[in-house]
Amino acid sequence: MTFYRRNLPHLQRDGKRHFVTFVTKGRWILPECARDIVLESIRHDDTVRYHLDVAVVMPDHAHLVLTPGIDKQRQRVMPLFEIMKAIKGASARKINQRLECHGAIWQEESFDRVLRSAEDINAKILYVLENPVRRGLARAWQEYRWALHRPFPNPYEPPRST
Repeated sequence: MTFYRRNLPHLQRDGKRHFVTFVTKGRWILPECARDIVLESIRHDDTVRYHLDVAVVMPDHAHLVLTPGIDKQRQRVMPLFEIMKAIKGASARKINQRLECHGAIWQEESFDRVLRSAEDINAKILYVLENPVRRGLARAWQEYRWALHRPFPNPYEPPRST
């Protein structure tokens, strides 16, 4: 288990899913091309640095449910703050290049929470997927262009016997 604090407390549990939200600086509305870049940046290290269950990029924020992976080279679990730094940094650079601007895209910190039970995990996945529907951006999450759901088991959990 890892704990660190900046303005918000952050707790990471090895082998557990985490719910993460990150928000644009000043609640800036991302144009569609920027949302494409954010989703691409989220998908980039899936199965390399983490296992992604679900992601939704909203106009001014993004939600993820992921499990940090194993850094075999350093023989450690990938720190969540490094995962988020990579996603936010890569997306910010590409967005600034695409829009021919400069400056911060994201608020400095992200909100994260360890998901402990199956009910908690399922509730958060549903919450993430239904976010565009609640906001009136789609009638069903499957219609929302910036939603991604990977319905396969977490590789860090042992298989369940039947």
